[in-house]
Amino acid sequence: MSDLQRSFVKPKLPKFAPPEFNEADEEEEEIDMPSELPDLPIDDDSSSASSASSTGTIIPSSNQNLFARPQGVPNKRTMDQIPWTTYFERELFLERKLGAETIMHHAYLTSPVGSAPLFITHHGAGSSGLSFAVLTSEIRKKLPSAGVLSLDARGHGSTDISPEAELLDLSLETLSSDLLYVIEATKDKMRWKQLPPLVLVGHSLGGAVITDVAKGGKLGNSVLGYAVLDVVEGSAMDALQSMQTYLSTRPLGFPSLQSGIEWHMRSRTIRNSLSARTSVPGLLKHNEEASGSRSWTWRTNLGATQPFWEGWFVGLSKKFLEARGGKLLLLAGTDRLDKELTIGQMQGKYALQVFPEAGHFVHEDLPEKTAMVLVDFYSRNDRSALILPPKVSDLIRAGKRV
Repeated sequence: MSDLQRSFVKPKLPKFAPPEFNEADEEEEEIDMPSELPDLPIDDDSSSASSASSTGTIIPSSNQNLFARPQGVPNKRTMDQIPWTTYFERELFLERKLGAETIMHHAYLTSPVGSAPLFITHHGAGSSGLSFAVLTSEIRKKLPSAGVLSLDARGHGSTDISPEAELLDLSLETLSSDLLYVIEATKDKMRWKQLPPLVLVGHSLGGAVITDVAKGGKLGNSVLGYAVLDVVEGSAMDALQSMQTYLSTRPLGFPSLQSGIEWHMRSRTIRNSLSARTSVPGLLKHNEEASGSRSWTWRTNLGATQPFWEGWFVGLSKKFLEARGGKLLLLAGTDRLDKELTIGQMQGKYALQVFPEAGHFVHEDLPEKTAMVLVDFYSRNDRSALILPPKVSDLIRAGKRV
């Protein structure tokens, strides 16, 4: 910058004097601080340096053992049996004589209260009445006054036949007759004046049985509706072709009840541990004469039931659509629908619910969701909730204009 420029700018700049330093003013601007910090507990066995670093990171003292390994092994998921008394109020033994044969039917029962419904459940082949135990608990959470009757089919669970026949009769006609007998015998044993409103529920083979009973109409107007769980005629007939292959892959036995429960979980046959711990004990029996690695064997020889397989499911779709009462089909996948049921569903002849995240034992894998669907199904078919308009004859008799 030239001397001429400096002389031009200098007069225009304001003259700023630096402020004078005043120590008294600085003291007035100090921030108030607490006079003292709260006392912290000090570990006598360690120095102050071992308690906290200058950055505020807590350093544990030697006697706190924060990084010590836990003693023992972590608890594994328990596979212990859950008793049936957790879910049902009683078990029934209902004797029936058929010629030289005596059948001691076994069933689990929780009685309905008042005019509440009775859900009657029938399990699939190789299973037992305990298959519906956890579902029973979930139903009663949503409808506390409801009852559940869950039977063991002949050759399953704790139902016994004497003398034992060489070939167990598991025809659809026989199983339907057994179910009707158990229902009537339960009514007599419990001294009910009449049957409560009934909702029939069947899984797999049980679905074929309850559909056959509903189609027969022998329970009359007591049946509000029936629900079939994961079985349709078309896919069931296709699955029968590979049934023997599946049975050959199952273990012949287990060294303990817990290992049997674990196998059902590991193989994803049942995907809910609570259900497996409840229902699997009904599938196995302890054989004292068997070797230690297979001392728990299957109660039901499914391979021996092959002569009846086709008869269980032939005509199932037609009967399902034609029987009287509300109809519910609950599946683990829509691919299981055959042509007849697909057309019926499009025509609105039945309610369809699909749980794709479940396996074949949909009611055991998802008991809470299944219970919700069943209770809603009952509510939609509950005749006591219907309010009918007055009859025309009654209106005329009362002198009202029609």
